[in-house]
Amino acid sequence: MRTEFYDGEGCSQSKSISNGTRSLAEGNLAGDLTLIASGSRTYRNHRVDHANSRQPEENNSYLPYEQLESRLRSSIQDNVAEGNYAVAIALIDQLISFRPNNALDYNNRGLMHFRNNQITEALADLTHALEIDPNLDSAYNNRANCYVAQGDLVAAISDYDHALDINPANIRAWINQGITFRDLESYDLAISNFDICLVISHNLEERVYGERGRAYHLRGDWNCAVADYQKSLELLADKNNFPSYEQKIQSWLAELLEPIFLN
Repeated sequence: MRTEFYDGEGCSQSKSISNGTRSLAEGNLAGDLTLIASGSRTYRNHRVDHANSRQPEENNSYLPYEQLESRLRSSIQDNVAEGNYAVAIALIDQLISFRPNNALDYNNRGLMHFRNNQITEALADLTHALEIDPNLDSAYNNRANCYVAQGDLVAAISDYDHALDINPANIRAWINQGITFRDLESYDLAISNFDICLVISHNLEERVYGERGRAYHLRGDWNCAVADYQKSLELLADKNNFPSYEQKIQSWLAELLEPIFLN
């Protein structure tokens, strides 16, 4: 079985996650890094010594907590953008040391562990985030992605359900659950999820059409599949920043049309 995922802002990535029996392509829309600033305490500025990483500038003065937190979060964003997930994790460690009961920071660190292929660590952080804040829908979505990476699709479906119960507008959870239904060969349920996505939001439409097209394709509805693939490619042509996903859709379309051309 091959499970398709998307990450972050919807950019597709390819990471191999070994689970002993198969390799999974990372891709479920793992959610955005949620970087908020708050607090009023004062701490000495901290620094993490990692070569070639973006870090807060160090000085010997004391900084108000909100200023230090802002620097740390800015540095985290820079490192995430460059794929320096281990450095981002170390910086989030500092935030957690200041505010150990902040569910969003555990969610963020869990997301970084997930991107860094540290699934066990990710699950621990995301579960702890939900213990602190049981209504954090993004943590349910992210934890579900971890379960998918482990091959536990039933547990993943349950967590996506929790995310959607809390926030019915969580477009990533709708897409991710649809992909997981498709992997379970529940094509009608998958298509229903993608239909809902198109009703509630215009975000990530290129993904929704592409994934729904794949569900139609695997169900044997070739005309619907071709229409969705072509719509996805049309939307991707306007974006010009998702070449790997465009290639994926083109390969699916070629796979569908190949028997026709051979005949």
